[in-house]
Amino acid sequence: MEQSREFLASLGFPSRDLYDLPTSSKRFPDGAQYRVELPSVEGTSALEATLKEIDRYGITVHRVSQGSGIMLLTDEEVQEMCTMTAEKGMELSLFVGPRSTFDVSPLPLTSSGKAIGLRHEGTDQLVYAMEDLRRGASLGLRGALVADEGLLILTKEMKSQGLLPKNFVIKVSVQMMAANPVSVKLLQDLGADTYNVPTGLTLPKLAAIRQATDIPLDVYVEAPDNLGGFIRHYEIPEIIRILSPVYIKFGLRNHPDVYPSGSHLEETNIALCKERVRRTVLGIEMIKRYYPEAVISELGAPDLGTPALGKE
Repeated sequence: MEQSREFLASLGFPSRDLYDLPTSSKRFPDGAQYRVELPSVEGTSALEATLKEIDRYGITVHRVSQGSGIMLLTDEEVQEMCTMTAEKGMELSLFVGPRSTFDVSPLPLTSSGKAIGLRHEGTDQLVYAMEDLRRGASLGLRGALVADEGLLILTKEMKSQGLLPKNFVIKVSVQMMAANPVSVKLLQDLGADTYNVPTGLTLPKLAAIRQATDIPLDVYVEAPDNLGGFIRHYEIPEIIRILSPVYIKFGLRNHPDVYPSGSHLEETNIALCKERVRRTVLGIEMIKRYYPEAVISELGAPDLGTPALGKE
């Protein structure tokens, strides 16, 4: 066993999970340790309600993300969401459209086939996903979620060859489920700008991932039921200290499955968004209470995927 540990160390990886929980010296480009993300903001009405609640509570949220996909939003809706977040200096991250759960294949619905997650089946789905990204970018979008290693490589090439803006933020979805330092480092090398770690990892496991990677990690401190339903609010101060730079991500327990979403679920989505903001307030209070010196980013930070106003 020691030989294997020494081999890992020789490659620059931690040789074990880091039970001493070292303080991360890594930071966002602006010097901050943490940012805040709200997921599952499904559409313009949900976003409008979310922003009103954020203003009402007077809290700072840096990123809102959406799971239904760019393809299920009209051009006008994408532009509306871009405008609302750009005016706040916030990042907007929309999921890439067709993935395996949208396809005619029954594989993702079988007990074993669920391992495919939200990856893309076949070349055509990769092409559709690339088109979704290009359409979003042309409407001002500067951030998207991906859940496929092949698409991740393609986004890196698309940015290098001008098919996507160089400042387009690629957020790798929690559905990728890479859960150790080597696999997460691989996703970083493939082009991930931020990575959403699996929800059930302990602090020592997360600390080892942080040691091996430099990109921001996105960490659910409250997870929807289909991702475990964990509520880790008391761990938030340690998560910031150990995992900086980190996005503290507030999902919601007892969250019904609303994907893909639309106007038929609008009232439910708005109610979920309002409660998600309230949960965020509780988490921010934890930070103020137990780690008041933690440094938060200002809105409008240059590396945020803040939308570009106006169709390009």
